[in-house]
Amino acid sequence: MRIGDAAAAVGVTTRTLRYYEQRGLITARRTASGQREYEEEDVRRLHAVRELLDSGLTIGDVRLLIDILDALPGRPEVPAVHTGPYAETCVVPQVAFRRLAELDARIRGLTEVRDRLADRLDVRFGVLVGQLIGLDVPLSDAPAGS
Repeated sequence: MRIGDAAAAVGVTTRTLRYYEQRGLITARRTASGQREYEEEDVRRLHAVRELLDSGLTIGDVRLLIDILDALPGRPEVPAVHTGPYAETCVVPQVAFRRLAELDARIRGLTEVRDRLADRLDVRFGVLVGQLIGLDVPLSDAPAGS
């Protein structure tokens, strides 16, 4: 299938597919006239890439996992996977632990910023802001998302 059809099948733009190709996440075959062609296997891989990116992994993370994506169940040539808690050759736990730690740090940082903002707004505008938005408690005590 051509790039437009593959992009539509995955729910991305053709520009996104070209970017994925530049970053080494997919390799398009070329017709004699130079047009990109994708097969169903490419679309399957692209769906998996999108799922991982939408879950919070980075392009770099997905590049580290790309060979494992191709070894998903149903593929005849699944590479050997070392099991056990100290499987140093498996990159999945390394990527997962690093990314989760990064997200935890960002959440802590954002929570601190939210708390500082609520405190400052309370100090400067407490009663006024609370009345305007219908809160019965100070902003600093309001649940997140209120």
